[in-house]
Amino acid sequence: MKLLLTRHGQTDWNIEGKIQGQTDIELNETGIRQAETTREKLANEKIDIIISSPLKRARKTAEIIATGRDVPIIIDKGIEERYFGEFEGKTRKEFNFDEIWNYKLNKQYEDAESTGELFARVQEFLEKMKEEYKNQTVLVVTHGGVSVPIRATLEGIPEGMEVLRGFGLDNCEVKEYKL
Repeated sequence: MKLLLTRHGQTDWNIEGKIQGQTDIELNETGIRQAETTREKLANEKIDIIISSPLKRARKTAEIIATGRDVPIIIDKGIEERYFGEFEGKTRKEFNFDEIWNYKLNKQYEDAESTGELFARVQEFLEKMKEEYKNQTVLVVTHGGVSVPIRATLEGIPEGMEVLRGFGLDNCEVKEYKL
């Protein structure tokens, strides 16, 4: 199968540097334009199915990209953004952001998804997707946090990298993988 992976368009919280997690934030005008640009970039790409996170920013991005195509959009909680719980709405300066993304440390939180839990959830999604969509081209519209374990699984973690901050996709960046 061919996997096209993208992150939702920009939100106001992206600009403000706030952690969104599963807080359901809308795209802003820039995010809508980014999704439209991604639609144009993918115009000649055959896409059989689009799988989107249930959060508004990803769903709207998927809907914009799907405009003019006869392709189903499937909503899947397996690619919903990482649950940052107690850290949602805070900026990276208000807590130890590197610690939460240190996969070797895999710190457990009372009210947030650990890196290990996120990786397990996303790897389960990838396995299910490989089984269900063999020989198809699938566009996955997700989040920066979810793109980290997808990239780490499919590309490997760069040597010496323990803190995976910065390993996620930028808004509407597209990566392609053969599975």
